[in-house]
Amino acid sequence: MTLPRNQIASYTALGISALLYLALGYATPRENFTQLLLFTLLAFGAYAYVTNHNINVWHGIGAGLFFRLLLLFAIPALSDDYFRFVWDGILLVAGENPYRYLPAYYLSESAPTLVGITPELFRQLNSPEYYSVYPPVLQAAFWLAATLSPDSLLGSIIVMRVIILAAEAGSILLLLRLLRRMGLPDRHVLLYALNPLVILELTGNLHMEALMIFFLLLFLYQLHFQRHLVAAIPFALAVGAKLLPLMFLPFVWQKLGFRRFAAFGAVLLATLFMLFFPLLSLEVLRNFWQSIDLYFQRFEFNASVYYLLRWLGFRLTGYNQVAIIGPLLSLATLLSVLALAAINKLGSVRRLAGYMAAALTVYLFLSTTVHPWYLTTLVALTAMSQFRFATVWSCLAIFSYSAYRTSAYTENLWLVLLEYSLVGLWLIAELYLYRQHKKHANLAQ
Repeated sequence: MTLPRNQIASYTALGISALLYLALGYATPRENFTQLLLFTLLAFGAYAYVTNHNINVWHGIGAGLFFRLLLLFAIPALSDDYFRFVWDGILLVAGENPYRYLPAYYLSESAPTLVGITPELFRQLNSPEYYSVYPPVLQAAFWLAATLSPDSLLGSIIVMRVIILAAEAGSILLLLRLLRRMGLPDRHVLLYALNPLVILELTGNLHMEALMIFFLLLFLYQLHFQRHLVAAIPFALAVGAKLLPLMFLPFVWQKLGFRRFAAFGAVLLATLFMLFFPLLSLEVLRNFWQSIDLYFQRFEFNASVYYLLRWLGFRLTGYNQVAIIGPLLSLATLLSVLALAAINKLGSVRRLAGYMAAALTVYLFLSTTVHPWYLTTLVALTAMSQFRFATVWSCLAIFSYSAYRTSAYTENLWLVLLEYSLVGLWLIAELYLYRQHKKHANLAQ
């Protein structure tokens, strides 16, 4: 049997992609921005071709999982967060609460001597002055990695990567089932399964958003079948992986109505209590809140609206107003989410997913810090729609890695401007086309 020419080209593009992932995973340090940019853009070019041409969906899913497996033994090249994962895991294995003390405490004379907690590992931590902010579901993954590989950094990385691989496989299958239930084409699953940013940042660079995405999709899947009490459990696990899903609760309320949401909330709170209780105390709550508060007041990276306001603040006052602007933008995000939830009916799970994506988009545009992997959840949610701005954004986010060309970590604000200008124009165009389509559809009725 002879394959059509466009299918031959698609499978060729997948083969080239495999080579690109090997190069990106094993031979591209983040300091080499030119190589990183070139290989990533080539991977996105292959991705764009494959997802816009006829290819067997299961072959595409298989390719996406294979690309992830290629990265199994790679040391994360674009992020050093995994050192803190290993640090927290070692503490948990030793019976220590990772939220209780700053890392420097364990190098002091008054601290217990713990196997694996070394000055060498401490020097690799990127935020040693902050208490751990990783919720208990992630801590469980760290504990398992430290338990199964107590003496090997690479071994711990592999264990965590296997967990992420399992979550990613589950997310892809859940997304496919949701697409079918929503009457959308199966091939939309490839927008997530083959997305280079998703592959590189979650599996490659060991970011645990993979677990949150899996539990959010499982929540939506259960909600589709009206199992609102069961759906509360994966929603709680998503919160237990990252606190971000708390943002979506107003939409869940709107979808379920007061009575069913009250039952949903009771199961959610009970599950969260069981997740957090083993590590919880007033001291831990204070430490946890302190680190989150500092995040919104000090961290700034690859932002859009915030950078404009920061520039204005410099012009008016002469210094950086992040301590004021950051919390104000968080408040603006909250009010925007509440407004979106208050004025819209959410009859279907597809519509709920759409407004979750809208809320997340507002959050990202108003955030002081937008690391590339923050976009992976948005890619998953918008795959259940006709909007593709998140896919475009996931490609352009690679510009933010220009900041790592030197140890000074200086951002190229022209590249940031280019990133957000293109994303903004694409989003405006899609919103206009969506409104036009909706207008003509209403006229036809």
